[in-house]
Amino acid sequence: MNLYSQIEKISSFQHLELLANQIVEGFISGMHKSPFHGFSAEFAEHKIYNQGESTKHIDWKLFAKTDRLYTKRFEEETNLRCHLIIDNSSSMHYPELKTEQQFYENKIGFSVLASACLMNLLKKQRDAVGLSLYSDEYEYYAPEKGSNRHHRMILDKLEETLQNYKKSKQTDTVTFLHQIAENIHRRSMVILFTDMFQRDNEDAIFKALQHLKHNKHKVVVFHVYDKKTEFSFDFDASPKKFIDVETGETINLFAENLKEDYEKLVSAYFEKIKTKCLQYRIQYVPVETSKNFEKILLTYLTEKQKFG
Repeated sequence: MNLYSQIEKISSFQHLELLANQIVEGFISGMHKSPFHGFSAEFAEHKIYNQGESTKHIDWKLFAKTDRLYTKRFEEETNLRCHLIIDNSSSMHYPELKTEQQFYENKIGFSVLASACLMNLLKKQRDAVGLSLYSDEYEYYAPEKGSNRHHRMILDKLEETLQNYKKSKQTDTVTFLHQIAENIHRRSMVILFTDMFQRDNEDAIFKALQHLKHNKHKVVVFHVYDKKTEFSFDFDASPKKFIDVETGETINLFAENLKEDYEKLVSAYFEKIKTKCLQYRIQYVPVETSKNFEKILLTYLTEKQKFG
């Protein structure tokens, strides 16, 4: 049974922790096919050896199996601090889910499950995690900690986020990213889940993202989108009423009349964001909903290696 068949067996977000654990375990078991070959069985107990470190704790048995140098890690070590940020505006609750759909098939559900997966991986590696949620207000903040109680508290908040959907919540991204940046005092990896549907000036948004990089933080932006409708504009030929979920504004049109122009504009927008992030040395990763959990976990591991 493949990974996504396993996911489909669990239908309620009350099982968020269990589902995240299944995804991470599936990811780890498949790591022998990735650049991290040989690093799955001893995943939580080792870290990659960096040149210049003491050779005292190198695991030579693991070296014989993998041809890579790893050092043994100890209980008290916390190698990384990670702060997760989730955009909880109304546009992130798109698309509206049908009864038979899973919670992670819209943007907020996907972001919540992906965050829970990252938390599971962080916990396995004994790293600290924090969380911020924002929309039209700074809804929640938890500093980076590594205790089981802290993880449970954040998971409860993630589950609550899925239950308490309030329509017409606009996004004040610039204000709250600046506030979040001020709250992260110790050097951390900062991971943002957002659909990048912002009404703010783009330069102001990227200045806020750059602020997140202060104190030598590492910033990763996961650009979450619904591929079928938001990227490919794939609707049938009947007339449609499109509603802005944040403002309530409506427009009536035939999607097929605009599909080609829409796709060109969206592709250009994605490329513009990518270029801007590259300019600001921010890791930009577009991810479509309900898929790409492995992509998110692998991005985290790759960026952690660079983080040092």
